Amino acid sequence: MASWYEGPLAAFDTETTGVHVETDRIVSAAIVVQDTPGARPRVTRWLVNPGVPVPEAATAVHGLTEEHLQRNGRWPAPVMHEIAEKLAEQALAGRPLVVMNAPFDLTILDRELRRHRASSLDHWFERAPLLVLDPRVLDKHLDRYRKGRRTLTDLCAHYGVALDGAHDAGADALAALEVVRAVGRRFAARLEPLSPAQLHMSQAVWHAAQARGLQAWFARSGTEEAVDPAWPLRPDLPAAA
Repeated sequence: MASWYEGPLAAFDTETTGVHVETDRIVSAAIVVQDTPGARPRVTRWLVNPGVPVPEAATAVHGLTEEHLQRNGRWPAPVMHEIAEKLAEQALAGRPLVVMNAPFDLTILDRELRRHRASSLDHWFERAPLLVLDPRVLDKHLDRYRKGRRTLTDLCAHYGVALDGAHDAGADALAALEVVRAVGRRFAARLEPLSPAQLHMSQAVWHAAQARGLQAWFARSGTEEAVDPAWPLRPDLPAAA
């Protein structure tokens, strides 16, 4: 029987107006499904008119201008419903979902669902759980002493994965999926005994430990930035008093 990293996988990625999950918006998203390594991926894409200004700094990253999104993007409410529905389909089909830096993409999707659909991401996985594979968390745990950054671009270079069109949601999702397959092969002895469900639970523990380590490093360097240990989804902020 083929290992999980040689079997069907899906991947999800977003491009956004910024890096703050509570206030920024999704401007594009993609879900990629690949049944076997090397098989032609099936890609579903969405372009969103976020209804808010798109900062020039964000456009410089993903190339999507406010004018282009207003002219070609769809309104957020139906798009967020379709994305959540498509992710739920992956869970029902038993496909693990690859999400690079999952707490960002999944949390910003959750906040968009709350904002536009009066719903939440968890609501969509009551019938079948979402099993997430985060290449960033996996790589940091399995090769923890390696020096250097661990962005998607860095991981692609390290694992020999092609990244054509970085910061396009479809290209990034496919690259992250291929990185997870490469991580699985490189660390097969440690990963093969674990099912995707076991890995999902393990990554929550690993990410929390990684967050504590980063928080300690920030403290030593005099940085006040807070690191959220939650994975793969950050809890909703409490309502203001």
